Amino acid sequence: MKLYLTSLFCILFISCGSNTAIVNSWNDPETTITQEQFKKILVVALVKDEAIRRTTENRIASSNPIFKSSYQYLNGTNLQLSNEQKLKILKDENFDGVLTMRLVSTEKETNYVPGTNTSIYYGGMYTGMYGYGFGNWYGMYSPNFYSPGYYQETTYYMVETNIFSLSKNKLIWTGTTKSSYITDIGLTVDEIMKTLYKEMIKDGSVTKK
Repeated sequence: MKLYLTSLFCILFISCGSNTAIVNSWNDPETTITQEQFKKILVVALVKDEAIRRTTENRIASSNPIFKSSYQYLNGTNLQLSNEQKLKILKDENFDGVLTMRLVSTEKETNYVPGTNTSIYYGGMYTGMYGYGFGNWYGMYSPNFYSPGYYQETTYYMVETNIFSLSKNKLIWTGTTKSSYITDIGLTVDEIMKTLYKEMIKDGSVTKK
């Protein structure tokens, strides 16, 4: 039975809260992902760090046999081959699709987080409560009532994901996502794929199952 990339996204990448958002996307107006009946997709993480590459590729590849990690097919023994020779390897291995993921850039944003002052809730109308005026309350409990504001710097990671059709030999979908607070590469990959799937539904590239 033929597997659709659409249903795979839907089933495999359902996660909880996300620190990832879509920035932009593009889809080939002549081809939808739903129309493509992918049976074997090469997953390529275009990063210099080999450990991150394998973690990213394996995270997707382990979810379903339709996905295959690229390092098993394109590695140190054949990276010097021409694009035509690499393409022949993929076709000989019966690949009909390629999914690539790469870090485009990192951006830092600094935002001011206002302080909190809950002492206003213990002001005039409570004066005299338990025999204490406002001054007594503030003196005893001010650390609990006030926290100063501060500046917070956040690093955002811009990741571009592309989907190619080998049968048509062209790019059919691309999207850029923005992620923050990355502590686990695998979970971030899940978030990226879930975010992309939502965007594909929105732009009509896939039909929701």
